[in-house]
Amino acid sequence: MALLHNSNAVEEHKGKIPFYDIIYYSMIIRENILLSELTTMRLGGPARFVVDIDDPADIPAAFDFAASRKLPFFILGGGANTIAHDEGFPGVIIRFLKSDIKLVQADDDYLITASAGTPWDDVVAFATARNLTGIEALSKIPGLTGAAPVQNIGAYGQDVAAVFVSAEAYDIAERHFVTLYHSDFSFSYRRSILNTTKKNQFLITSITLRLSQGQMSRPFYNSIERYISEHHITDFSPAQIRQIVSTIRADKLPDPAIKPSSGSFFKNIYLTKEEASLADSQGYPIYHGRDGYKINSGWLIEQTGFKGRLLHGIRVNEKAALVLINESASSYQDLANARAEIVKAVQQKFGFNLEQEPVEILPTIERPKI
Repeated sequence: MALLHNSNAVEEHKGKIPFYDIIYYSMIIRENILLSELTTMRLGGPARFVVDIDDPADIPAAFDFAASRKLPFFILGGGANTIAHDEGFPGVIIRFLKSDIKLVQADDDYLITASAGTPWDDVVAFATARNLTGIEALSKIPGLTGAAPVQNIGAYGQDVAAVFVSAEAYDIAERHFVTLYHSDFSFSYRRSILNTTKKNQFLITSITLRLSQGQMSRPFYNSIERYISEHHITDFSPAQIRQIVSTIRADKLPDPAIKPSSGSFFKNIYLTKEEASLADSQGYPIYHGRDGYKINSGWLIEQTGFKGRLLHGIRVNEKAALVLINESASSYQDLANARAEIVKAVQQKFGFNLEQEPVEILPTIERPKI
């Protein structure tokens, strides 16, 4: 018999059976868990249920649990790129937490397969320790591996799409496990089918990446080039680039475990070649990478005078204005007000419309099909 733990019921009654978490196969189901405890921005009210899974075989039962109660579901990873609302979520938060990494050599390349619950930076550390290139610039990005292809995470000139091979996943609509290949994802900047056309259809259980021996090619991203120049570095091995990126991020980007944030809050602005030429002539810092021309949204925010300012309890990071820190905000509305002020200022000064990067857990009654 399964027993349910209500996190609000902290009093133990003498002579009675205490409340416990539901043990459902290898799943743990908890009730009334604050989303502020599961997301790195540390905002959000209670989720009706939270289901934690370690074994892929138990995934169907998690969705059965939601369906049997006619509740909506939301698939959550490490909460580093997710914003919750004060009203919470009236459904089931599903988290797949299995963590492991495997390495297979294939010809001149190497395939790494990592379970979705593996911290992403563990995968980068695993690869760079073996002198494998392809993801070293993605060091210290918070979150779990399962989220990497969802939004095609990227930084400092690299992104997951460039090395992605396939993903194992559970098809929620069709109720069976599938293999999804690179061509299935329709990758673009911070986008894939998993956060656009096929949102809520798949739960990733593992991903496979193709890496190789070697190193990144110059020119590097501007901040890496500056660091190399200042420190007279000639070693561009994966381990060295990882160290450089880790140092840069530690200096500019706060640890969300210490200062609540959701990482980069706004997406960078992509420009056509003509737009980039015009912006460059106006003195805007333009980066030209293999994925096109872009301008750093943090620079735009800095130019509006918001860098370091406190807005409604939200601090615009003084070293990287792209990051918003929850210093004293107590509600989603505080964050929304700060966001609105920043977006309006950038639009008025530059004509660019900033787009939020973190996804939101909406307090909705809409029920995805199971």
